[in-house]
Amino acid sequence: MRAGEINRKTNETEIAVRWTLDGSGRHQIDTGLGFLNHMLAQVAVHGLFDLDVTARGDLEVDPHHTVEDTALALGQALDQALGSRAGIVRMGSAYAPMDDALAFVCVDLSGRPYPLIQAEWRAPVLGGIPTSLFEHFLASLAVAARCNLHARVLYARDDHHQAEALFKALGRALDAAVQLDPRRGSRLPSSKGVLS
Repeated sequence: MRAGEINRKTNETEIAVRWTLDGSGRHQIDTGLGFLNHMLAQVAVHGLFDLDVTARGDLEVDPHHTVEDTALALGQALDQALGSRAGIVRMGSAYAPMDDALAFVCVDLSGRPYPLIQAEWRAPVLGGIPTSLFEHFLASLAVAARCNLHARVLYARDDHHQAEALFKALGRALDAAVQLDPRRGSRLPSSKGVLS
């Protein structure tokens, strides 16, 4: 079973994550931020990952530390679950519509972190989370998971819909990328023989 388990504790947050790649979409998520819970559920359900996340952070300050550190712990768990990354498809992409919104996410589990996020938000806050933190979440996830992540909202009228479309597309793109390709066997998916 390909799974990663991370326990991260700082003076600002305490986070426990277990990410099982070959799952069924089962999830148990409690970050103290209802909207973040909802977004992570989209990743699990649409990526068919089993995901357990518990986060306690200094929400009396603001959501920043909790959002950032949850993304870092998730990225570390994904990296751990992938192991050497031998045999994986490596790249995956997905479009996801959500009513008026359409989002696209493409990932390359290359071992080289590089996030590029394009989204325009209409309101400064969504579900108690500053909308600027959604880009920061995706960037932190990409860095900790050591992956190239491109995410773009093509169009949208509603902030909730575009956030949900982004996270659904993220789940679908990651699901495609982590699959084991039987044709590759135990070889690394790289022409240069290493991932980094």
